[in-house]
Amino acid sequence: MDASSNMTASGMSMSMDTTNDQSLCTHSNNLPSTPQRFSTVKASGVVWNLEEARSNLRNATQILSKYGLKLASKWTAEQLNSLAPPRQQGGSSSSNVASSDLHSTFLKSGNDLEYYAKSVMDIGDYHRAAFILSMNPYDYNGAGTLATGKKRIGTNSGDLMIHPPRDSLTSYGLYLRAYSLYMAGERRKEEEVLELRDPLERTAMRNRNLQQLFNELQDSHRKSHLDAFGMYIYGVVLKEMEKSPALKHTLSTSSSSNSPRSTIVNSNIPAAHIMLAKSVMAFQYNWSAWLDLAELCIADPVVEQEVEYLLKPISSHWMYHFFRNHVLMENQKEKEAIMVIESLIDGNDEFYPGFFVSSNYLLSQLAVAYYEMRDFDTAQEYFQLLEERDPQSLDQMDVYSNILFVKGDKVALSVLAHRAMKLDKYRVETCCIVGNYYSSKSQHQKAVQYFQRALKLDRNYRNAWTLMGHEYMEMQNTAAAIEAYRRAVDINSKDYKAWYGLGQTYEIMNMPLYALFYFKKGAELKPHDARMWCAMGECYLSLERNGDAIKCFERAVANNDVEGVATMQLAKLCVEDGDDEKAARCYLRHLELRYQAQLAFSKTGASTEGAKLVQTIISSVNVDEPEAKGLLFLAYYYRDHGEYDMATRCCSRLLDYPGPEKEDGKALQREIRSIVDRKGSAIDSTRRDDTFEFSP
Repeated sequence: MDASSNMTASGMSMSMDTTNDQSLCTHSNNLPSTPQRFSTVKASGVVWNLEEARSNLRNATQILSKYGLKLASKWTAEQLNSLAPPRQQGGSSSSNVASSDLHSTFLKSGNDLEYYAKSVMDIGDYHRAAFILSMNPYDYNGAGTLATGKKRIGTNSGDLMIHPPRDSLTSYGLYLRAYSLYMAGERRKEEEVLELRDPLERTAMRNRNLQQLFNELQDSHRKSHLDAFGMYIYGVVLKEMEKSPALKHTLSTSSSSNSPRSTIVNSNIPAAHIMLAKSVMAFQYNWSAWLDLAELCIADPVVEQEVEYLLKPISSHWMYHFFRNHVLMENQKEKEAIMVIESLIDGNDEFYPGFFVSSNYLLSQLAVAYYEMRDFDTAQEYFQLLEERDPQSLDQMDVYSNILFVKGDKVALSVLAHRAMKLDKYRVETCCIVGNYYSSKSQHQKAVQYFQRALKLDRNYRNAWTLMGHEYMEMQNTAAAIEAYRRAVDINSKDYKAWYGLGQTYEIMNMPLYALFYFKKGAELKPHDARMWCAMGECYLSLERNGDAIKCFERAVANNDVEGVATMQLAKLCVEDGDDEKAARCYLRHLELRYQAQLAFSKTGASTEGAKLVQTIISSVNVDEPEAKGLLFLAYYYRDHGEYDMATRCCSRLLDYPGPEKEDGKALQREIRSIVDRKGSAIDSTRRDDTFEFSP
């Protein structure tokens, strides 16, 4: 429940701001906007005001605390403390006054009864808080009608019926009541899910208070009684109703959009993304609304286009940049996301650079972006910097454990696991870190136990489902692996790792057509990942579709197949087709890639070029089975082209390899010596100038 987790696990992490230069409440018509597809990073014409942002974030932190949004308050406070130091004293304060007036509206809202309900909500008694802000049941007459004339609105909560809201509630009270009622339904839903065993029944379980909330918020919205927070909770309710087949009939499609989410009820009730957009337009720092809006944009590209059009008036606001970064990261567009992150760190003032200069959130986003780009060294450097800045934080540390696992750094992974256990052993990140630790020690059953523990804490944590699928694969439990991967893609259909895992599982089960389907899904989401194309190529080989396989392997080479899988397969296919020239170039490219990987591991670099580089690679590359086959082919290739020196060099490398290629290398070396002796001349000193430009 991503949307609800923003309110449950994440404390409905709202953050809000109404800076004067972007506030819709003042002069939004004069604002420039970024292009619809967000091709530019920095706003044009509007320079972000550092002191204005500091003032608004400070006020937002207080407001979020008042509205009971703890993690959202923490988020805004973190960004507040990451701002660059004050640049100068003085200057105009009119913008701050306007912003303070707007913030004071939220800070001063509420009455005594609402403050009482808020105190009850703070201790987690959500149902009682909603009851306090609802009509007194003794005010009903015998006909089931309130003394004020209001009719009772039914609910499925059984004996714990919550009556309609009191007439005396302010917009703050309406929000508190709706939030409490929603949270009470979410808590009850989670309790019922724990009692169910059927995964389908668990997935179908919904918040029982949604219908009542929809009816009440619809009425309040029609009467213009909802503030930015009320519109936010209304948008969340609409979003959850769109997910439920049982409740979706309430929302009839009458919008001109082709998107299934662009629904309007009775032509006057907006779709979820429209209501959430209105919320952030009214209060830009509502970070929880941004997150829920991002979820809808990620799920539906049509909705994303509509939202970008709706948010044009605030597209120059830096909160919009935070939003775009989140969407870009979820859409696997890491390079663009890095540009946005750097713009948030540097700001858009050419004369005074520096804005969110020490944001741990942005630093973690940078680390995750480089991790997704498989630049593990850079990602590790950012994570180490994050550890130095905030050693008590566990945010995104499970991703860091993935990096340490892939790099085989068991010592650092052990240190991280021990630190996480000391900080909080019941965090999902901790469970995933410890699971990776046991997986690195090949204790897969114990790793599965910790991933299962993580899912007990948060059953929608997709990283745990994917990692558990990997462990089941190691245990050769394909049925359990498929179930885990499917749960991951059900939670997030753009989790390319889960799609790739499903493909690998079916490939192991010798079902190449099924595997190809899932690998294609992964390639659609991650088209620049060479592993996806290599996997598709292998499937095409199994289906004896060599032409398609060659195309896939060529795409893998074009996308920097550092592992050399594609070059080896291309070389084999070229040998089968009788194209020795192309095969030799593929084998040379493979040896070059392996040599480059050695240099990267040893932190050294190559200082030679051309023919000398070829000799250096052949003489220095580590020889395993693929390299041995490549060296043997090259030895025959150089012999056939009269380059006996290079052929002998290749054969000499095979003498240290304990495979069958060793004997073939010895025989070929003797043959070359015999040829040279018969000619009575020295080995041809001509060198082949090969630049390793791979062009299949």
